[in-house]
Amino acid sequence: MAKRILILGGTTESRQLAAALAARPGFKVVLSLAGRTTSPVAQGVPVRSGGFGGAQGLARHLRDKEIDLLIDATHPYAARISANAAEAARLAGVPILALRRPGWEQMAGDRWTLVKDAQAAAEALGAEPRHVFLSLGRQEVSAFEAAPQHRYLIRSVDPVEPPLAVPHAEYILARGPFREADERELLKAHGVDAIVSKDSGGAATYGKIAAARALGIEAVMIRRPVLPEVPSASTVEDVVAMAAHLPGPVAERGV
Repeated sequence: MAKRILILGGTTESRQLAAALAARPGFKVVLSLAGRTTSPVAQGVPVRSGGFGGAQGLARHLRDKEIDLLIDATHPYAARISANAAEAARLAGVPILALRRPGWEQMAGDRWTLVKDAQAAAEALGAEPRHVFLSLGRQEVSAFEAAPQHRYLIRSVDPVEPPLAVPHAEYILARGPFREADERELLKAHGVDAIVSKDSGGAATYGKIAAARALGIEAVMIRRPVLPEVPSASTVEDVVAMAAHLPGPVAERGV
């Protein structure tokens, strides 16, 4: 009997993990997406879209679908989903693993200002007008309406709706990865003197961080949230290995 695995995804690594597990015999994989992106890239495995209704709803889904393993491969900033996943796994008595992408390391030449959230990032930009590149995702940018004195360049996968209620905002729709050379040209062309970013980790969006370093531009960096402690690894390969060594489906264990 195949081991039934539900992956909570939405990241490049979750797609890679789903493909790696689906390619192995004995695994039946479903990838769950939150449904916030209107045109997600093809995933290569069966996909479920939308929420579950909190930890209780996810626990019910795990039981109803007889899931043998839950894998949290969501974005490092999806703290609520990760918390719900850990609680749901406990409630349903289902093993859980997490794929946790390492954060970026500050290097010589980086001008990072670390803040706790988007509201604090808007405050950290200061009172004097600046040219700011927002690379946060459309869910958080509304916080910068509290700092309308700045000019904003906003990049997201989907349109920001409604647009920010600020006098000066320009929008770019794009999906990574983004090369450092291209990011450097973007920052120079728009006269950017500050970027606001999450510490997302990974290579796909690191280009803006390297470009800011090269140009001497300040990066206001939102710290990562605290995530629940569950068995985890930082690479797709290690999570696949961990999944392979867990006990098989309930029917196979004779429970």
